[in-house]
Amino acid sequence: MYQFGPHKITDSQVFFKSKYCLGLVNLKPITPGHVLVISRRVAPRLRDLSDEEAADMMLSAKTIGNVVENAYECTSLTTVIQDGPQAGQTVPHVHMHVIPRKVGDWANNDDIYDELAGKSKNRVDNEERLPRSEQEMKEEADMLRPFFISTN
Repeated sequence: MYQFGPHKITDSQVFFKSKYCLGLVNLKPITPGHVLVISRRVAPRLRDLSDEEAADMMLSAKTIGNVVENAYECTSLTTVIQDGPQAGQTVPHVHMHVIPRKVGDWANNDDIYDELAGKSKNRVDNEERLPRSEQEMKEEADMLRPFFISTN
């Protein structure tokens, strides 16, 4: 069991492990393959991570992004950290979104940031969007985990 801010994360939701970070599936993804990279240690903001933890988060996001881009047959990634409440952070635990992107997925490329910040109906924390089931999240993590056998 892992902690993500106030939320408990089961091992079945985790598909990647490094020394300081975890890769986990998203409860309410805005695209197929939208995953999170979190610090193992509960740290509210990026500034609260050590340099080693911050570097590991970026390297983990790079590794995860390479797999996600291939697994979801996308052509690009949006990687973003919403660092603090005014930046749209809703879980007080530093984390990076890794979001697969394809041509034409948003009419205006930057509209994705409105969704992340909660200005769109499809936003990450929209209460109208139903969370995925434990089973759905487990299935996605199970699909991704074999790509990271050497790191887990």
